[in-house]
Amino acid sequence: MKMLKNVLLALLAVFVIIQFIRPKKNQSKEMGANHVYNMYATSQEVKTILDKACNDCHSNNTNYPWYSNIQPVYWWLNSHIKDGKRHLNFSEFGLYRIAKQNHKLEECEDEVKEGGMPLSSYTIVHKNAILTAGEKAILNGWFTSIRDSLKARYPADSLVMPKKNTVSK
Repeated sequence: MKMLKNVLLALLAVFVIIQFIRPKKNQSKEMGANHVYNMYATSQEVKTILDKACNDCHSNNTNYPWYSNIQPVYWWLNSHIKDGKRHLNFSEFGLYRIAKQNHKLEECEDEVKEGGMPLSSYTIVHKNAILTAGEKAILNGWFTSIRDSLKARYPADSLVMPKKNTVSK
C-alpha cells in the first residue's frame, strides 16, 4: 500500500512539474503582407470559414481552448499545429513559390472536397468547424479562383511543382 502511495505521489509531482514546461504559443496578432488574405481577394465569408475551420492549425495565430492550459494536452495540440503549419501556412503563403501556392490550393480543394479537412480529431471538440456543403463550395470556389488568377498571370510551366530527383543505382 505504501508503494502505491509513493508511486501516486511521484506521478502527481511529475504532473505538477510538467505544467511549467511550455513551448511558445502560436499567437501572432500581426497579419503580414505574406498572409493569403493580403495576397488574394478574400471575402469576409471566406475569412469566416477559414477562421473557424482552418486557421488554428494553418496560420501563425491559434485560438487556444481552455484545456490547452493543461499539460500534456498543450504538447499534443502544439504538435498538431506544427504539423499543420508544415503542410500549409496561410500566414506565410506569399513566401511560397508560385508553383507551391498553386499546388497547395489544389491540395486544399481536394482535402475539403473529400472531407479530409478539417481533421475529425479537431471537429470532435470544435463542432463549429464542421463544414457544410455550402461552405465547402465557397472555399473550393475561392481556391479555384486564386488558381485561375495564377494561371492567367504566370506561364504554365511556372505553376508545376518540380519533380523530386531520384537517384538511380
